[in-house]
Amino acid sequence: MLEISNLRSAYGRIEVLKGISLEVRANEIVALVGSNGAGKTTLLRALSGVQPASGEIRFLGERIERLSPHRRVARGILQSPEGRQIFGSLSVDDNLRLGAYLRKDREIDDDRDRIFTMFPVLKEKRRLLAGGLSGGQQQMLAIGRALMGRPKLLLLDEPSLGLSPLLVDQIISAVVALREAGVTVLLVEQNAAAALAIADRGYVIETGKIVHHGAAQALLADNKIKSAYLGAD
Repeated sequence: MLEISNLRSAYGRIEVLKGISLEVRANEIVALVGSNGAGKTTLLRALSGVQPASGEIRFLGERIERLSPHRRVARGILQSPEGRQIFGSLSVDDNLRLGAYLRKDREIDDDRDRIFTMFPVLKEKRRLLAGGLSGGQQQMLAIGRALMGRPKLLLLDEPSLGLSPLLVDQIISAVVALREAGVTVLLVEQNAAAALAIADRGYVIETGKIVHHGAAQALLADNKIKSAYLGAD
């Protein structure tokens, strides 16, 4: 579904992505793990088109690196960004509807109801301002907003950041349910153990380069990766 070749990106003179190559196959969860500052968020921003980058990006066989962000959304690449970035002064309902801003079909309300089924608390608070939600509820809303665009590929950036263990479990379970519903997911997570536990494959990024990749369970069992990223000896 997604093929990235020699992707490079910089902030000014500081190169952050140093020739990234990876692939995501249809109906996979692919985890991208690494420490702070490794380039994980920059990579997702480059895929979304909001961060300038060079190299080759193919999505469903089409080269998209020159496409504007909204055209990538129209192709089916949606992102739930780090920090949630919901519209706090708008209602939960309006936030969800904004996720469907490119759609012209008549199934928007049906999709919103499916998100309410996935995250019942959003239905309870649908008329409240999004800024009044808890951190976990805002994360659910950010994911729901992205799903309203009917993604073929969902880019999830740090969905568990700052959440309690119980809410982390709920979000991770939701990600698994998305794969079962046919959504392909590229998951960026500092919680490497949780991400790799549900992923099909994983990539480890270090200072802008992919240093390990393979089946998620193999990465989980690798002693070097355990020591460096999973807090294990």
